[in-house]
Amino acid sequence: MIIKPSTALRNDYSAISDLAHAEDAPIYITKNGEGDLVIMSIDAYERREEVLKLRAKLEAAEQSRLSRQNTLSIEESRQRLEDIYGQSR
Repeated sequence: MIIKPSTALRNDYSAISDLAHAEDAPIYITKNGEGDLVIMSIDAYERREEVLKLRAKLEAAEQSRLSRQNTLSIEESRQRLEDIYGQSR
């Protein structure tokens, strides 16, 4: 975990920016000794957003599976495939 005071952000933005890109990790900014902000590169942020979207989709799929919605037995699956592609040989 990288922690920097707000004065570092104010006085040396370039160094903080370089650090965010080099470490590819969030930088926690404090104000008066308390947590205030989190800074990260745009690339790191976009990757994080994609992971969160994927997790939400996986959670929805798992909830669907658990509630037995849209699930088929092996025989139902076989029948559906035979209906689509014809009888198996």
